[in-house]
Parts: sequence; structure tokens; C-alpha cells
Amino acid sequence: MTSVFRLTASCLVAALLSPVLGWAQGTVVLTGKISNRTSDTIAVAVRENPLEAHEQLTYARVNEKGEFRLAVPVSGPTKADLVYGDDATQLFVEPGNNLEVRFKSSDLIGSIKFKGNGAEANTFLAEMDERFVENDGFQVLPDNIMLYEPGFLDFLDYRRKQELKFLEDNEDMLTPTFRNYIRAEVDYTYANDRLTFQDLREQVVATEPRLKMTPTFYEFLNDEKLVNNPSAIHNETYQEFLLNYIHYQALSQNHRRTDPDFFQVCYEMAKTKLSGAIRPLVMGRVMQESFRFGHVKVSQAMLSDFLAVEGSKTYVPALQADFDAHKAFSIGALAPDFKLVSVAGDTISLSSFAGKLVYLNFWKSTSGLCLRDLPYAADLAKKFDGKNIVFLNIALDENEPAWKQLVVSKKLPGVHARAVGGLRSALARAYALDNVPAYFLLAEDGTFLNTKPKRLSSHAAVEEIKDSFGKAALYTSTAEIKK
Repeated sequence: MTSVFRLTASCLVAALLSPVLGWAQGTVVLTGKISNRTSDTIAVAVRENPLEAHEQLTYARVNEKGEFRLAVPVSGPTKADLVYGDDATQLFVEPGNNLEVRFKSSDLIGSIKFKGNGAEANTFLAEMDERFVENDGFQVLPDNIMLYEPGFLDFLDYRRKQELKFLEDNEDMLTPTFRNYIRAEVDYTYANDRLTFQDLREQVVATEPRLKMTPTFYEFLNDEKLVNNPSAIHNETYQEFLLNYIHYQALSQNHRRTDPDFFQVCYEMAKTKLSGAIRPLVMGRVMQESFRFGHVKVSQAMLSDFLAVEGSKTYVPALQADFDAHKAFSIGALAPDFKLVSVAGDTISLSSFAGKLVYLNFWKSTSGLCLRDLPYAADLAKKFDGKNIVFLNIALDENEPAWKQLVVSKKLPGVHARAVGGLRSALARAYALDNVPAYFLLAEDGTFLNTKPKRLSSHAAVEEIKDSFGKAALYTSTAEIKK
């Protein structure tokens, strides 16, 4: 189970926006003192919009005595991070909190103490983290995933019982909002771990086949209050559960993750099965998956449809920016063309291979990882000899003679060319390359079919390539959102 009580600034989760929940804007005042300070600044990071990647940072100066004061604007009860130097620790804050913290600069997480308005919630979180998250006995990984269905359910039930007892023993000193947050944390950690158990166990326990669950294992999902729960809307674990729930519903109807319309199906399910303020948020989460792994035309169609969804206005700017950032490398986007001189001395271009599947491999003859893949590249070329595919290998070597000698002396199969300038070349920039090896699978029409295909050395690469012939046309029929 991923810890939801200890979060770094880069993966901060927050509540929701005040326009969505109707909460008023507020301020949290944070004061404190650092023993043996090592930095002159401290910050609190809050992510106002759960669909945006960036956080809002509020900085303060730490004086010579190690003292500081921050006034942090928030839109409602929210998770935040206190960031000092390279360390960060979680906070839970509500508008109006006046929280005092003290810690040692050498041990932020282990030494932090809280006083003032809001101290009870943050002390509770720290203790709950230590009791349940830091204890492997209460975690799915690494050991409890090995259990079979009865034992795993016993483990989940016992953990939830202990967590709720810990909450009950302390709830008198906690605010109603925070109690609701923790109750949702407990309930949806349980629901997430149960929902994902079968898939996760199959991935981790490679020595056994996928478990066949009893008919009642997934019946807990029939609880409508579990799915549409307004009191849990500000909890990120609830949001994650709903995304997993939508995936499960799509898979249960025999839609595969590799299907061209998988994300479209998930989008429509979120649209019909969810209600209230959580509905557009989860639809947005589905679209963000599509921006990264789906077809660009399907993503664009969903984004256009989303404009008419109630409550979508809050999220549209972030989603549009996310789509714009990923559309150049989405499935269905046209791969950047180029002209290069091949190892044989003739000029080749990407467009000259139109009508063929293209497995594009960026590599360097000085890279150990790339050299390790050479025998597998030769095997793949043999397996697909005479098929409608070309293995196009673009070297990013600085030393042309050394590259050419390796290709010729080893009689490397496929088409070989070199991009002058290596990783600083225009071609490397066009494909957003920062390292090698890097692979792309292009459809017969020159569009991206997979921007992260199986590596040449992967046993699954053969089946993936076999399954890719003629796939570009499949997306045409999924570009329209079905009403």
C-alpha cells in the first residue's frame, strides 16, 4: 500500500477547490523554530487543483534564531507539505489554523512537534503513520500480497478494525472535518487494496497463475454510498479508488487496456456512474490518462465533450494545458519527419517508409544498454523478415567512424543512420530525447502507435509487434464520443 500519510512535495495531494465544494477562502498561519538551522528559507506547498501538476509554494525567511512565520492561503481543509531544504513532511491544515511547529534541521520528519490550533490533527497523522504505515505488518507489500483470498481479507479487516479503533480513541480532540478525512482514508485504503489485490498479486507473485476470486469478492463495490460519497470528496485516496473502480468496470465488460477506445469507455462510465462534484474530477483523471497513453483524436473529442459537463469549468484550463503538453507524442500524432544519411551513404527519410510499420530505435554504440540489445535486434529482424515492417536504427554517436565500423563489421540488421550532433541534434529535440536507448513504434501512416513499446530484449516485443500491423485505422471509429 502506498503511504498516504507521508508525501513529498513533488507528489503532494490536496483537497478540492472552493468553487467545487463551496468552501470559503482562508489562511493558515504557521510559526515555528528550527534547531541548528541549515537553510535560510522554509516553504509550505499546496496543490489547489488536483488536476494540475504544479503546487502553490509559500516561502518564509528563517532568521538567525531559527524562527519563521508563514501565512498560507488555502481554499479549504487540505493536505500540504512543509518543505525545508531537501526534506518534507506532511501537514493537514484548515482555514483559520494557527499552528506552531518545532523540529531539528537534521531530522525534520522524526523530530517535528506541533502546538496550537491544528496540532491535534497533525500529531494524530504522525502517530498513525508510525503505527500503520511504517509497520510492514499492516502493509500489502511485501508480504501480505502472498496471501490467498481468505487470508488477505482477514488481513484487510483486521487492519481496518485497528485503524478505526485508533481513530475512536482519539476522535474527541479532532475536528469533524479531519475525522471525516481519516474515516475516508481508512475506508478507501481498504477498498483500493481489495479492488487491486488480484491484479497486484499477479504482477508480484510470478510463480503462480492469476488467482480466481470467489463470486462474492467484488460485491462490496455494489454499495452506492461507497462509490458516490460527498463527505469523502476532498480525500485523494477516494479519488484514486474511483479511478480504479472505473477501470474495473470497463475491464469487467471485456474492454482491454490496449483497446483503442478503452479510455473513451472509462470516460463514459465515469460520466454515467458518478454524480456530484466528484464526477468531473474523475472524468478529468481519465482524460489525463488518455493524454499520455491514448489516441490524440479520442482525447481531443473527450476534451470537447467535457466542456458541457456540469462542474467542468474549474478543470478545463489545467486539462487543456495538459493535453497541449502531450499531444505531440500521443498515439495518432504524426511522428516528426527527418532526412539522414544512412551507413550505406544514401539519403533516407522517415516518410520514405510510408506504408510500413516502423520500429524506431535511437541508440549509441558507446552505450552498454544499447549494445546489450544488439543480439535481440538481430533476432527480431529474422522473425519479421519479409513482413511489412522496417527496423530503423538512428545512432546518436559523436564518432562517425566508430559507429560505422560497428554496424558494418557486425552486419547489424535493419536500416542504420546517424544524427549529427547526437543528443544535442534537432532530431533528438524533435523526439524529446534525453537518453538512449529510446524506442518508438510507428503505424503504417507515420503516426505514433506506441511511444514506449517493449524493448528489443523483451520477450513480449514479438507479440506486441505482431499485434500492431494495421492498427492505425482502428482509431478512426473511436474519435467521436458516443452519446
